[in-house]
Amino acid sequence: MQHRFLRTVLAVALCTPACSGGGAGGGATLVPNSAQPSPTSPPASKIQHVVIMVQENRSFDNFFATYPAADGATSGKTHTGQTVQLKEVGLVATDIDHRWQTFLTEYDGGKMDGFDLIHYGGIGGGPPAGLYPYQYVDPSQIAPYWEIAKQYVLADHMFETESSGSFIAHQDLIAGGTKINPYQGLVDYPTHSPWGCDAPHPTKTSLLTVRRRLLVDAGPFPCVNYPTLRDSLDAGKVSWKYYAPPMDQIGGLWTAFDAIRAVRYGSEWQHNISSPETTVFTDISKGKLPAVSWVIPDFTNSDHPGHGVTGGPSWITAVVNAIGENTTLWKSTAIIVVWDDWGGFYDHVPPIQIDYQGLGFRVPMLVVSPYAKRGYVSHTQYEFGSILKFVEENWGLPAIGTTDVRATSIGDVFNFDQPPHRFHPIHASLPRAYFIHHKPSYLPVDTE
Repeated sequence: MQHRFLRTVLAVALCTPACSGGGAGGGATLVPNSAQPSPTSPPASKIQHVVIMVQENRSFDNFFATYPAADGATSGKTHTGQTVQLKEVGLVATDIDHRWQTFLTEYDGGKMDGFDLIHYGGIGGGPPAGLYPYQYVDPSQIAPYWEIAKQYVLADHMFETESSGSFIAHQDLIAGGTKINPYQGLVDYPTHSPWGCDAPHPTKTSLLTVRRRLLVDAGPFPCVNYPTLRDSLDAGKVSWKYYAPPMDQIGGLWTAFDAIRAVRYGSEWQHNISSPETTVFTDISKGKLPAVSWVIPDFTNSDHPGHGVTGGPSWITAVVNAIGENTTLWKSTAIIVVWDDWGGFYDHVPPIQIDYQGLGFRVPMLVVSPYAKRGYVSHTQYEFGSILKFVEENWGLPAIGTTDVRATSIGDVFNFDQPPHRFHPIHASLPRAYFIHHKPSYLPVDTE
């Protein structure tokens, strides 16, 4: 296995009866997070807009296995101990299993050698996938992402906060966690879509206990009220929006906030949830971009495996260029591009097990800003709570009290003492006009 960055050797392991594996969890060792002190928050005048762009279902090695100076690998181990070479492939991929149970199999107690034991299909309903997960995408097929990394920041140790799929991951990106009580948290996917208060009754969720017991369909209806970053933003009078694609032709939206009762049945559902997602271009051009925004792609413009979708790199580029070409907006914005989960694909770095929910596998993160370090590869350990923490630091907001407390802020990828970089447009195959005029697919961005 070709490692380009020497991982820190963990000298201290912690495992108590309450956190040791039980039931389906096996004997995973839990260790404390080695979070670094957060840097001094930037002056409020430096970053006035944070744009969180979410992409779908790719591991770090799947997109950046061969990126110079990054912790990538082009070979991996199977459950028999065989070393196999990762196959270079195109962007179009087949959907493979990526549930919590899949994480356990692939992780294999930290050996990272169970990727040949999973199945095709997002919930594992297909035939055995064999060596299919052992692959990485030809860099020419995702050239905009590599160009962004070369100009700005690529983080090679961003981990999913939880070891599960897209429902949980999108919740983590607004809430930093999905614990519904001190002993249990949501895991995997609700039994029906849409994922939230608009789901049909009697939709159920699944639970994971502190002893790592999986309780299938034993959870509540997916309409909950745990704290989210929205609570702190509202309390601090910091504006926000969630740009969501339409999911059907009768008004359904694909948004993580559909699962938050106070938002779904409050005034913010009309004022802070903006659809279609391409309205972000209108707000950029009119100078109405909020302080904090989440931007979710249409299914055809995501990187989700299946159905031959390839618009993801151009979609990200279109938004980045729209902001970059607005001189005033560019000088005050940080764009964070992150992939919600690993999609079942091979990754060679074993995630530290901080608690019973995670960390999950690595996913890529790109940071674009006039104050981002140039061509910088960050090896700092992050999780999704790291993004929330940076937002809290930037506006002086209190922590919402989930993983934003323990996480290391992404603030160390910036240099606020440097003059702002001049923006250079990113090249992509599809222009901005394509997305502005493209009809919605009305498909959910993810269903597993």
